[in-house]
Amino acid sequence: MTDRYQSPLSERYASKEMQYIFSPDKKFRTWRRLWIALAEAEMELGLPVTQEQIDELRAHQDDINYDVAKAREAQVRHDVMSHVYAYGVQCPKAKGIIHLGATSCYVGDNTDLIVMTEALRLVKKKVVNVLDELARFADRYKAQPTLAFTHFQPAQPTTVGKRAALWMHDLKLDLDDLDYVIGGMKLLGSKGTTGTQASFMELFDGEQEKVKAVDRKIAEKMGFPGCYPVSGQTYSRKIDSRVLNVLAGIAQSAHKFSNDIRLLQHLKEVEEPFEKNQIGSSAMAYKRNPMRSERMASLANYVMADAMNPMMTASTQWFERTLDDSANKRISIPEAFLAVDGILDLYLNVVDGLVVYPKVIEKRLMAELPFMATENIMMDAVKAGGDRQELHERIRELSMEAGRNVKEKGLDNNLLELIAADPAFNLKLEDLKKTMDPALYTGRAKEQVEEFLAEVIRPVLEENKELLGVKAEITV
Repeated sequence: MTDRYQSPLSERYASKEMQYIFSPDKKFRTWRRLWIALAEAEMELGLPVTQEQIDELRAHQDDINYDVAKAREAQVRHDVMSHVYAYGVQCPKAKGIIHLGATSCYVGDNTDLIVMTEALRLVKKKVVNVLDELARFADRYKAQPTLAFTHFQPAQPTTVGKRAALWMHDLKLDLDDLDYVIGGMKLLGSKGTTGTQASFMELFDGEQEKVKAVDRKIAEKMGFPGCYPVSGQTYSRKIDSRVLNVLAGIAQSAHKFSNDIRLLQHLKEVEEPFEKNQIGSSAMAYKRNPMRSERMASLANYVMADAMNPMMTASTQWFERTLDDSANKRISIPEAFLAVDGILDLYLNVVDGLVVYPKVIEKRLMAELPFMATENIMMDAVKAGGDRQELHERIRELSMEAGRNVKEKGLDNNLLELIAADPAFNLKLEDLKKTMDPALYTGRAKEQVEEFLAEVIRPVLEENKELLGVKAEITV
């Protein structure tokens, strides 16, 4: 269909699995499951609902007569009642008890909570798989020295693997948040028009224990630990905000990673995967643009901005319910999930194919290492009889001279030669060159990676091993 707008999130970025979770078919099938759960609960608690009616509802749970529902909605302008009608056409014996005592929010809100919970679990699955790929990368390069940067200025060396551990740490924080939010997801239940369960008090002749049991049974049948204890007609829209804040956190972590990869690709130290027939630029044939990392950043910006939508919706709801949440909610929630799904597929794809260039890394590191080594050199000179304060000033002066040679004259860093030629240090050039082993300056980076993997990441991967094995499919 080329004559009307189609969302790029569906066409280009999100997986089929995430798209189905937010599809109309998933929504309407869930509505029918909820109607069956309500009818079963009512039958079990003594209302005049029969097993024959339940069996009839179950027989048509998934073969939704969309044509009938659509035609009915054109007449009554109400989606829920149109589907109640369509279900009743298929189930003539049960039509009188479908949706008994419930409001539209019974199917609408409970379905939203069910769908968001399933989507959160898919997001968790992909976060775990990204951590698994990053763990392999970090372990492989845990001892590979590389120039570190603060303010994007050369700083004390780290290792390639340690940098990957920083990316993992961010995602581990996101995983903790995901687990917390997933663990707290409940259903609305069937609370009635203002959340008081008045219609069920009428149905059950004021028997409060049976009214309370309706919610409990619905939750059990739908696989949830319970229902929120109080609500208006809808569940609190703060739940939506809570969910999108977790997604925005994942977007932040992915954006940070994508920034680092883009900068490293500029330095020619690490590159994202580049396919054999991929074109980097329409004009410059030699270019290898980090387009996947750039797309991650672009989608992440969208998700972080989108997190404002449920905040504004939750803060402006009036009393027991208003409908100004509906249009915003049906756009902002699915699109946040679809975008994060696309981000995580890109993250997984990029990490799986990262290309590291140790020679380039070593060359840049060795060009800066003499500056990093000055503290050790000064200590060696003091042990050889020098004055620490005088040597500190001489090293500062010689470092400035070497820096000018590099920046103004385009020469190599000759700090070691300058120090060897200065009698104040009483050190030979060959001795100074012995200080140029990068591993001497990476501190505990390698050990930190090993400990982080062993103590934090691998237990998480073991705990979630049934989620491993995802391979990302990138369509563009």
